[in-house]
Amino acid sequence: MDRLIELSDHEIRIDFALGCKCRTNIRLKSLISTAPLAFKLQTSSPHKFLVNPPSGLVPPLSSATFQIVLQPQSHLPPTFPRSPSDRFLLKTAAAPDLGADSPESTKSELVNRWFNSAAHRSTYDVKLKVYFVGPFLLTHAVGAGDFEAVRSIVKRQRSVVSELPAREAESLYRVAAQFPDVMGLLLEAGLRVDVGRELYDDGRMVAKGWTELHVAAAFDRQEKVERLSKEREAVDCRDKEGRTPLHLAASKGHLGSAKVLVDAGASVDARSKDGRTALYRAAANGDRGIVEMLLGAGADPTIGDVDYCRSAIDVARDKGQKDVVKILERGEAVLHSARRGELEVLESLLEKGATTDFCDQYGLTALHVAAIKGNKDVVMMLVEFGADVERPDAEGHTALHMAVEGGSVETVEVLINRGANMNAKTKKAATPLYISKLMEYEDITQLLIDKGAAL
Repeated sequence: MDRLIELSDHEIRIDFALGCKCRTNIRLKSLISTAPLAFKLQTSSPHKFLVNPPSGLVPPLSSATFQIVLQPQSHLPPTFPRSPSDRFLLKTAAAPDLGADSPESTKSELVNRWFNSAAHRSTYDVKLKVYFVGPFLLTHAVGAGDFEAVRSIVKRQRSVVSELPAREAESLYRVAAQFPDVMGLLLEAGLRVDVGRELYDDGRMVAKGWTELHVAAAFDRQEKVERLSKEREAVDCRDKEGRTPLHLAASKGHLGSAKVLVDAGASVDARSKDGRTALYRAAANGDRGIVEMLLGAGADPTIGDVDYCRSAIDVARDKGQKDVVKILERGEAVLHSARRGELEVLESLLEKGATTDFCDQYGLTALHVAAIKGNKDVVMMLVEFGADVERPDAEGHTALHMAVEGGSVETVEVLINRGANMNAKTKKAATPLYISKLMEYEDITQLLIDKGAAL
């Protein structure tokens, strides 16, 4: 059955606290254009949860929000964050025979009767799992040293750590100090505390292998990063996962600290044990600022990770980070270096995965501009790195047309020897031979004829 709805979330995440009602909202959007959508939400724990509204009608291509309320609880959930005993089932179906404009007071009752009137009605059902999250349970899990519970809460509610008030964050930090693995999770999730040197000195970070510079980079303490990188701390020191301070600054989006480290000589291509570079982590996060800064410092976006050999460009594409992909491909830089004939710069860009496909507003690629300027060495390099010799510009000119216009017989011969179509036509039906005759290039005309161009 075709999908009828989109949901804002397929997990019901409830910010749990003892002794009070806890609420969360789920937004439902109908994908049906021809009829109202009927929905009904059922739970395996009706004694614990209220749903408002439990059922209803949504007009075509419209949205509705329902609220799930956890009744006041006097005890902690037996398991969390996942609560396997608590489940919800959302039943939906097209309801052309029901009016979406029915009064709210009767709509829920109407939909219930409609679902019950045909027990075997075809429905699109979605199962929703329940997760209990929030600061209360996070604090409890940290105090118990429950690494898996902390990791699962942070995974489903990352802001629960980074948005803690300062006093609560410091308290949580002190509790977590006796559980190094848990401490590492919290710090990576963005726990911000103004820890004193004495807390660092007594080994709180040792289990992660963090140096004082790692800590300063993770918390974006730029002045401290600058001082430590100048004094005694090695800028490329590694933690137990092989990460340098630059890895931490890049993954957390701390542009200032990352730049300080790069300026101090940190290796921009250092790989952690999983093979990932600082650029990989910034690209995965869609962090344009850090990506641009690292590329400017010479970072290589083609370095692959250990598990799947995915590079920074690959992970940015996989995660739909379109702006970052465009930056990583560095097509504009390739175009400029080709136009200026900067062979060494161009080679460095291409060896690091820069694209040859970028074009300007006129459809001109790097190969077009190199060809019209008669720079045969640049043309040869671009073709070797996969530039399309048949790609037309906005007017239909291929690189061979442009080389003929530029008057370089050597460049024309290079393109022909690399398979360029000598009979390609522009939008005005001009072939390279026609242009050559028009511009009275006798040597190019003779070369084209000798190579077999159609007269």
